[in-house]
Amino acid sequence: MTAPIVVVAGPTASGKSALALALAEDLARADVGAVLVNADSMQVYRELEILTARPSAADLARAPHRLYGFAPAAEAFSVGRWRALALAELRAARAAGRAALVVGGSGLYVSALTDGLAPVPPVAPEALRRAAARRAALGARAFHAELAARDPDSRRLAPGDAQRTVRAWAVLESSGRALAEWRAEPHDPLPGPILRILLRPGRGALYRACDRRFAAMLARGALEEARALAALDLDPALPAMKALGVRPLLDHLAGAAALEEAAARAARDTRRYAKRQLTWLRRRYPADLVLDGAGPGARRAALSAILASTGASR
Repeated sequence: MTAPIVVVAGPTASGKSALALALAEDLARADVGAVLVNADSMQVYRELEILTARPSAADLARAPHRLYGFAPAAEAFSVGRWRALALAELRAARAAGRAALVVGGSGLYVSALTDGLAPVPPVAPEALRRAAARRAALGARAFHAELAARDPDSRRLAPGDAQRTVRAWAVLESSGRALAEWRAEPHDPLPGPILRILLRPGRGALYRACDRRFAAMLARGALEEARALAALDLDPALPAMKALGVRPLLDHLAGAAALEEAAARAARDTRRYAKRQLTWLRRRYPADLVLDGAGPGARRAALSAILASTGASR
């Protein structure tokens, strides 16, 4: 029996983490051990348990979880580093005869794992500092225009996307090649069979779940979590500071918005993000099994597909 690699993807608030955890328990009962591997770019951050809907302590006790809440928010954690760690976890799971359930809705992380990453060389911190200084001196739009003149593919980047435009400039400066050229190089796709499961609820149900989830986050202590994050006085450009709900709650804590206004903004941002995720998943995620919910029927269908991929029977 070959322990499978199963990717459980879906938009935020779709219930994919709960589904994956239930499947891990089902697989344990079927004598196929399972480990859950995080593929959410924000759930890697230690300080963001509630605001990223990371598995709770009770959830962590129900099945082995890997790559959750281990990186400091002060670090700009990269997809390349995450992929290297995820591959190590997948190899360990396979060596132990366990199924690996990769769980997440971050399109970049999911595609990086399954399709590989272009061999872009590491960018020196000094090159990034020079690029950021150039952007600050020119302004976002002029910097974007100058970058696009040298690297036409960068026109697809939004002028306001400081992280990506600065990196594109730094890669060009330090390597002499544009990102598009590097991305055309051969990638390193994930070897072996992969079962791709997509949780895709109806849009109305998903949006209602987004609203309910942020209200539940506030009840669990999301405001206190945001307060602790603010006390770290981190660079607002860091990825962790862009997690859903962080900015509206920080604005509230700074006296710039009422809590009700901040909560409404956070819920709206979550719905918009879920919509973008649905679009990406529909266009770029080649699902083997599409589920419209995380209920018992979906759970049975997913378990059957996983067991069939191992050659086992229920």
